[in-house]
Amino acid sequence: MPDASPKSPASKGNTFHLAVIGGGPAGLRAAEVAASAGIKVTLFDAKPSVGRKFLVAGRGGLNITHEEPSETFVERYRETGEPAAVQSGETRRRWESLLSGFDPAMLRTWATSLGIETFAAGTGRVYPKEMKSAPLLRRWVARLRALNVEFRMHHRWMGLRHADRLELDFAHGSDTPQVRADAVVLALGGKSWPATGSTGDWVHLVENMGIAVAPLQPANCGWECEWPPAVLAACEGMPLKNVSASAGMNRRRGELLVTRYGLEGGALYALSGALRQMEKPLLTVDFKPGSSVESLVARLGSARRNFLEEGQLRWRLGDAAYGLLSGLRDGRPFQSATETAEFVKACPIGLTRPRPVDEAISSAGGVRFEALDEWLMVRALPNVFVAGEMLDWEAPTGGYLMQGCFATGSRAAEGVVRLRG
Repeated sequence: MPDASPKSPASKGNTFHLAVIGGGPAGLRAAEVAASAGIKVTLFDAKPSVGRKFLVAGRGGLNITHEEPSETFVERYRETGEPAAVQSGETRRRWESLLSGFDPAMLRTWATSLGIETFAAGTGRVYPKEMKSAPLLRRWVARLRALNVEFRMHHRWMGLRHADRLELDFAHGSDTPQVRADAVVLALGGKSWPATGSTGDWVHLVENMGIAVAPLQPANCGWECEWPPAVLAACEGMPLKNVSASAGMNRRRGELLVTRYGLEGGALYALSGALRQMEKPLLTVDFKPGSSVESLVARLGSARRNFLEEGQLRWRLGDAAYGLLSGLRDGRPFQSATETAEFVKACPIGLTRPRPVDEAISSAGGVRFEALDEWLMVRALPNVFVAGEMLDWEAPTGGYLMQGCFATGSRAAEGVVRLRG
């Protein structure tokens, strides 16, 4: 096993060269931090252009971060296998450190420095005022070019070796170029949205180098269930608005969407980690989270039959909620107002499995943190750093994913600058 301490570059006295592999937010940010410190940076990506998943994220307005207070912001991050309801002290300390180096306020200041003004929506999510990702990406790439970052597209990473310097292998069309560098930042993403380049093909390469990797799994994803025909007939493709969903001790408020295969929606995505840990995944939906069972019963008044029909009117249940609730009963009437209210407040929906990882918004799993030092350098592979979704972490949608990529990309690059001296 190689010496776990950083190696002094063989090119000391000459130009220190950093190779960044991966052109997503983490890789671009690592390139920016290192180049700003005077390091020669070459960025490699298998695709024809950088930021392809970044552009996909922008279709919904590019939610870059969240203005949630830092003490709760940090709680959104988990590692694979960690209890979904309780964040470990080690994970909290790690993310407090990572986010302190590049927190949401710093990210917004950074966007402003590119001429992109941001705003916080009522939900706390932060967006560019233009609600587009392309203008930010164009200005970001222009800044990197002004910092003399060299871009090499259509370069698929095939592995690396330690010699007097790091030797990197790539596939470039029919060629197999080799590149020598003093340090490497690996930022190849997870396994969601493979069309953008996040294929997860790097896993076997990294494992062959002796680096521990937690299996890549779907996160922030839809889940499948076996709907009764009556449910699909009544509400397929319809949203369930202002509901609260829970998985075990974990609860999330938001919206769900009834699909042919099951459910989608933000309230479900945030529970992916908890659901994956269940032997029999069960989602419990509260269709009236602002009301108690007792208040719902009281609003039914003198009703003695057709309780759900009366409830649709008096509780203001939407058509989708009513269709799902009645469809799940399969024609069986409710016997009392209390039974009806309890079902509306805690409707159990058995799930079978998550949708495939290539449909997920993000993936969980990746290079385990115990294989890395505080600068995200691989302990057993000096001068090799890892950032972004390649790392073993997951977070809900809402700006936390993007923030995590920026923070880890910044930290890895700071480790490279420290290494260069």
